[in-house]
Formats: sequence, C-alpha cells, structure tokens
Amino acid sequence: MKLFSHLKDRGISMKVLNICFLVLAVILSVVLFIVVNRTDEIYKETHEITQNLINARDFSDDVVEASDYLTEQVRSFAVTGERVYLDNYFREIDETKRRDKALQMLDKNSENKEAFSELEDAIRESRILEEQEYYAARMAIEGFGYDVSEFPETIQEHHLKEEDLSLSQDEKKRKAIELLFNDRYQERKETIRTHTKGCLDRLLDEMHQTQNMEAEKLQRYVFFGHLISFILLVIILLMVLLTSLLIITPISKAVKLIREEKDIPPGGAYEMRFLAKNYNLMYNTHVQSKKKLNFEANHDKLTGLYNRRGYDFLLKNTDLETSALMIIDLDKFKEINDHYGHAMGDKVLKRVGDAIFTTFRSDDYVCRIGGDEFAVIMIHLGPALINLVRMKYETMSKKLAEPMDGVPSVTISTGVAFGEYRIGASALFKNADRALYNAKESGRNTIRFHKYDQEQNR
Repeated sequence: MKLFSHLKDRGISMKVLNICFLVLAVILSVVLFIVVNRTDEIYKETHEITQNLINARDFSDDVVEASDYLTEQVRSFAVTGERVYLDNYFREIDETKRRDKALQMLDKNSENKEAFSELEDAIRESRILEEQEYYAARMAIEGFGYDVSEFPETIQEHHLKEEDLSLSQDEKKRKAIELLFNDRYQERKETIRTHTKGCLDRLLDEMHQTQNMEAEKLQRYVFFGHLISFILLVIILLMVLLTSLLIITPISKAVKLIREEKDIPPGGAYEMRFLAKNYNLMYNTHVQSKKKLNFEANHDKLTGLYNRRGYDFLLKNTDLETSALMIIDLDKFKEINDHYGHAMGDKVLKRVGDAIFTTFRSDDYVCRIGGDEFAVIMIHLGPALINLVRMKYETMSKKLAEPMDGVPSVTISTGVAFGEYRIGASALFKNADRALYNAKESGRNTIRFHKYDQEQNR
C-alpha cells in the first residue's frame, strides 16, 4: 500500500497502474501462449517419431516371427508328414509374405539405413535357409510317399542328390529331419536373430538420440513457460479483483480434478492452460510408468521371462485343452552354486532361460516359476507332435551340453503333459510334475511325457 501511495504522490493513478499491469499481462500471456503451443508441437513431434520407430521395430519382429513360423511348419511336416503344414509354409512365402512386407514398410517409415541393411541381411539369410528347407521338404515328400507333382514348382525343381536317391523312405524321413535340426540349420537361425537384433539395436539407438534432443527442447520451453507463469502470478496478485474469475475458479476446479486423478481441460488464463497441459503430460507419463511397473511385476528380473505371477495368469487364461505344459528343472543346480558361487548360478539360470526361449515359438510362453525351475506353455499343440516336443528338448540339451563364455555345462530334466477335455490348471501342472518326477527317477537328463511314456512301456 505504501508503494501505491508513493506512486500516487508521483501522479500515477491506480487506474493507470492497473492498465499497465493489464497490458503487461496481455503481452506475457501472448508469449506464454506461443511457448505452450510450441511445447505441444514438440510433444506431438516426439510422439510421432517414437511411434514411427516403434512401428519399425515391429517390422523387424515380423521377420523373426515369419522365419520361426516357416521353420515350425516345415519341421512339423518332416516329423508328421501332414501336408497341411507344408501348405501353411508356402502360403506364408507366396501369399502372406511378412518378411517382404516388413522390409518395404521399414524402408518407407524409417531413414535408418544401418537398421534397414541389418534387416536386409536377416531376410537374405532367411532366403538361403529356404533352400535347405526346400530340399528337406522334397526329401520328406518322397519319404512319406507323396506325388511330387502335386506340390509347388519350387519343390519339384529341387532334385535329390544321387546319394539321397538310393535311400529308403524311412531313411529319407530321417534325413529330412536331420537337415532341419542340425547345427548348420541352427547356425543360420542364429544368424537371422543376430541381424534382427542388430536392426533393433540401431532403431533403439536412434529412438534414444531423438528423444534426448526433443527432451532438451521441451525442457527449455517448459523453463520459459514457468518463468512467464511466475511473472503472471505476481501480476495476478496485484489484480485480484480483475483476475479472480479467471484464476481462482479454474484453480479450484483443477484441484478437484487432480484429486480425482483426471486430466485438466485447458481453460481460464494462459498460465492455467500451461499448467493444465504440463499436468496432463506428467499424468500420462505416470500412467505409462504404472504400465512399466505392471510389466516388471509379471516378469523375472534375472532372465526377462514371465515370473510365477505371470505364469499363473497365463495358465488361467489359456485354452488348456489344446495346449501342453512343459516343466524343466536343472539337474544338481545346488552343486553349481556351492562350487562356483551364486553369481555363476545366476549366469547359468540366464543361459538356460535364453536356451529355452530361443528354442520355442514366439507364440509359446516361457516362464521361470521357481529358483531353478522353468515352465513352457505350448499353445495349440497336442500329442500328435510329441516327437517335435522331444526334438525341442534335445535341441535345448545340446545347447547346454557345452560350456560357453565361462558358464559350465548343465543338464535338465523335463516333464510334459498334454491338455485334455475339461482339464484345469492344477491338474495339468500335477500331470507335468509327475512326468518330471519320472524323469528324475530315471536318472535325470531326460524327458518324460505324462501317460504317453507309460503307454509306450506297456
């Protein structure tokens, strides 16, 4: 008040002073409006760039999924001889074409040439792998006694070598399976995964760099916004009678919305719009953080696989009648911890988790349900593919049989149970656990199937 009296004494009226404050407030509000609009533009740009990179990452995943799908179909044909698997294989190559579409979409949506090159290399390796699959398919076709002329020309053009022509039908079947499960084939698969991982790494690097640059811009504009808001608040305190309706009422409403954890609709004075947008941005970030925490709650921190909580959820929400459950237990894991220490034990668990994850389809669910116990929920898989499951076990055992990067070799005991009519999660687990117990009783380092091992021994 003394300040106002002093100004009056100098001939400056309150009206003039208020007009000066109002003009200054208008000017600052315009500046704030520009800052807020620019902040909103930066946010939208960041969101668009991030979404494009996420889409590009999905295209890279499509290559892996398509390659794994082709492998599963041709392997299933070689093991069972059911033609539907080979039809699925060529439908993916000739009609669905996920690999080709993924490469086209990545080229269209991302300017990252290194990532595109990595994906090209992955698809090139996948094409090379096709030749081996074609030959194995031709071998299996003759092994199962099919008429080769009924199949696509790409199969007919792959003639068997002289040494393979003389093989019996059973020998051709075995040779076809060996071609699809040997080390050379697996090395090709690993090369494809390496290139797709390289593509993902480059895309993630690009995403992080872009986000960091946009975050720096956003931070600068937020700082300016806060600074201008502060000046406006000072002016507002001097113009309470003129600004109460524009500030007090919106603040009261905003407090209520914040307590109710709702977005604040932009309204009122410019500073309130700024605060509303920043709160909404922080609130949405908080929601995303909660989603991340939910992911961490359902996944094992050490291996990245689903944890027990995630396993229980998946088992509860999976059609168990058309699925199979595999329980895997490390043999003599306590001795590894006692001899090498718990740090090495963690490395062994991570290696086992990686071996299991890379062996199964992307549609299957791999979980760590105990200290050294893992589980795989194999969907849409019945007893007809029991040999395929056995081969997957042998593939895992072979990966773990040799020391790697200082991690000692380990063996695993495995029990498998197939879903039945109206079976529950508890009953399916008990069946798989009984099979696991039989595997351990048989001397460990083996696989046992609930009911089916008993039928074979009769």
